[in-house]
Amino acid sequence: MLERLQCGAFTYLQDYADPHTGLVADTSRPGSPSSIAVVGFALSCYPVGVEHGWSTRGEAAAQTLKTLRFLAQSPQGEAPQAAGNHGFYYHFLDMRTGRRVWDCELSVVDTALLMAGVLAAASYFRGDEDGVEAEIRELADTLYRRVDWLWAANGGQTLTQGWKPGFGFLKYGWEGYNEATIAYLLALGSPTFALPPESFAAWTRTYQWENLLDTDVLYSGPLFTHLFSHAWIDYRGIQDVFMKSKRMDYFINTQRAIRVHREYGERNPHGFEGYERDLWGITAGDGPTPQQAAGSALRVYGYMARGAPYGPDDGTLAPWAMLATLPFGRDDALRGTRRLLARYPGVCREDRFASGLNASLVVQGHPWLSEGWYGLDQGLLIMMIENALSGLPWRLMRDCAYVRTGLLRAGFTGGWLTP
Repeated sequence: MLERLQCGAFTYLQDYADPHTGLVADTSRPGSPSSIAVVGFALSCYPVGVEHGWSTRGEAAAQTLKTLRFLAQSPQGEAPQAAGNHGFYYHFLDMRTGRRVWDCELSVVDTALLMAGVLAAASYFRGDEDGVEAEIRELADTLYRRVDWLWAANGGQTLTQGWKPGFGFLKYGWEGYNEATIAYLLALGSPTFALPPESFAAWTRTYQWENLLDTDVLYSGPLFTHLFSHAWIDYRGIQDVFMKSKRMDYFINTQRAIRVHREYGERNPHGFEGYERDLWGITAGDGPTPQQAAGSALRVYGYMARGAPYGPDDGTLAPWAMLATLPFGRDDALRGTRRLLARYPGVCREDRFASGLNASLVVQGHPWLSEGWYGLDQGLLIMMIENALSGLPWRLMRDCAYVRTGLLRAGFTGGWLTP
């Protein structure tokens, strides 16, 4: 089952990549632009495809090089239709031209996810017989080194969420524990525009340590915020100052967050259809729109970040989410996934999970399902299954000197960081 579903997710990255730019579509829906975060996941997943035989090494290297060349050559600057500025990229890019679309923001965290993929590719492609893999490493280094993390802090201690031409930096920064962990670590490890170590300490001061449903946990509501940085970073046994004070690590914290989500599924305080201890997964993703729920008493939100136990929650579960927790609890992840597939087989078409399921909203006799597929879901699932099976993505980043430097400057010690 794991091989089949992992391969199905991998084919999304092949089917929805532009043949000229290498950019990968945000969703399978017609006209979808590329998400730079999805590109970061794709670059990290091409090595997985090689190891499983879904792609040859030459094919994966060529696809990676095509993508990195395009990113390196795409225009940077303050022009509204550039691809990025100060080494950062806009959240969504046109699949063919690589230019900004939808008046979107220059995204700090999505650029970090992109750069994590860039560094993973450089760590995997270590050969240089034909010059292709050597060029991959050279371009990866160039792309990472030009990201100006200091600029993104806008004179403050912590990172802003982004920037828009004609507007400036967005009002809100990255505060509280969330998926931005990877952004801080890459910003601290930069050899060119590194944040000072104090920035990580300033960020951790915004953390919320809580007791939720009888579990002590570093709080972040949506499940994906506990998974994204873990796709690349092996947090087992390494601790920063905050985690030392709690006598645990971020890996254990994610296990506790999963425990909260499963308990929330069992308690099901709003009485939604389908919630159980072995059927859970509240996170960011697609959900029914108010127009789709017209005539129903159900209040729904469309695409948004949902969370447990504080919400928002409209009865929408992410079908891929349980399996993406495989490294943190194999039995719970597999039991929940099998239960989901048995009860709602429509959530997985062509071996790819839909982004959202809302069993409380029945449409034409069937539970509401998200249309098509989302690239973020597929990429994260590939990486987390592989981390559970072989640990390849974790090994690639453990071998990356920039990542090690970022962790050490953030105050992490112990485990695999010990010389």
